[in-house]
Amino acid sequence: MNLAAHLLRNALRDPTGSALGLGDAVVADWAGMARDAASLAGGLRARGLQPGARVAIVAANSPDYARALYAIWWAGYAAVPINVKLHPKELAYCLDHSGASLILHSRDLGENVAAAAREAGVSAQAIEFGGAHWRGLHGEAAALAEVAPDDLAWLFYTSGTTGRPKGAMLSHRNILAMATSYFVDIDPPQFGGAIVHAAPMSHGSGLYMFPTLAIGGTQVIPESGGFDPAEIFALWRHWRHVTMFAAPTMVKRLTEAPGAAPGNLRVVVFGGAPMYVADLKAAIGTFGYRFAQLYGQGESPMCITGMTRATIEAAHVAGDDAILGSVGTAQSVVQVRCAPDGEVLARGDSVMRGYWRDDAATAKTLKDGWLHTGDVGAIDARGYLTLKDRSKDLIISGGSNIYPREVEEILQRHPAVAEVSVIGEPDPEWGENVVAFVVRRAGASVDTAALDALCLANIARFKRPKRYVFLEALPKSAYGKILKTELRRLLKGE
Repeated sequence: MNLAAHLLRNALRDPTGSALGLGDAVVADWAGMARDAASLAGGLRARGLQPGARVAIVAANSPDYARALYAIWWAGYAAVPINVKLHPKELAYCLDHSGASLILHSRDLGENVAAAAREAGVSAQAIEFGGAHWRGLHGEAAALAEVAPDDLAWLFYTSGTTGRPKGAMLSHRNILAMATSYFVDIDPPQFGGAIVHAAPMSHGSGLYMFPTLAIGGTQVIPESGGFDPAEIFALWRHWRHVTMFAAPTMVKRLTEAPGAAPGNLRVVVFGGAPMYVADLKAAIGTFGYRFAQLYGQGESPMCITGMTRATIEAAHVAGDDAILGSVGTAQSVVQVRCAPDGEVLARGDSVMRGYWRDDAATAKTLKDGWLHTGDVGAIDARGYLTLKDRSKDLIISGGSNIYPREVEEILQRHPAVAEVSVIGEPDPEWGENVVAFVVRRAGASVDTAALDALCLANIARFKRPKRYVFLEALPKSAYGKILKTELRRLLKGE
């Protein structure tokens, strides 16, 4: 089934229902959004693009982003949403590697796209959302394209924090499996309502457009196009039955922001990184039991394990920190297990076809039919998966394994600590030493002696950081993930 079939269904059954919102205003109903998709699809086909052609989107969140995605699928092409915060050389690589036939972009990124296209020697035309060429792209309405379930729908480029970005090939089947699993394992259906896209639509928030659109949820884009807590709270008050995807760092900022209140919020689904137990409890204290969790990655989008609001509430009431600190149980469309070395493995309909134009990486990652995630974890007797760390982040000191997250969880308990990240640094005697990067809360002070005492009271002495580095902020990706590669570079540059 073509992903755009859900849009057509909404247009037929609820033509005047709210499809797209910008701030607190409705800017398109379902009939109008479907007409736009069909018209843009007609314009794309008129340009002579071949079936399965890749169309890149390099844009900030906007209603046109949603229109473009569904027009691409309506026409039978594959979307290549690209992280707008990639380095220009990485952007150039993605444009070249994907073989994009056309580049759609927001006005503010026109110069970056043009420079990247020149760098890559890409001849594909770049069209600005809302510009004359965009308006001219609307052609005669096209019929919804027939596609096979395994046809490429979304070419998902990894963030590129460890070498060149890789393009995970996500099919219509993969994304439909993810959407189905969402309703069973993450957030049972609430028809209508709205999803607020405060995280990048090139990543998790955009992927969660599908399940909410399938049940008629309005796609709401903040007027700022990004993440501002005051604006988010206003949108929660305005729209009904609000859903939002957020990285744990975003949840923490919302919890600590002035005026924090749930309004009409129904659920925040958090993912992209584990949530510290203390941060989750603080968020529940501020907003109530309005949180669900997922664990996935680009290679199995949003879909490996998860927990519903009800599961988190029950664990919190029971004081079960083991569940609160986990990433839930296997989602319904995948099997999940841990290899003997602890690596998390998954297989099922949500797992990618492979990496675009990279057979070697595909063979390495999809071994024996299982997705090798690169994450290290353990599954308890109840089926809950707890992540230890990325396999490459494991610290081995004096022959002992140290998982950074275990140390981070302890340091995070100190009231003066806003954020913390732990890595290993080479040591000629011990192999590696533990180093903690700490961000203090505004106006707070804490010294290494206090942090040492906290660690020694809770974990083995050999896990205690050998030194602490205090920073104003931790380096993060566009999706809110802490970039440990950047922290390692900081150590090397000292």
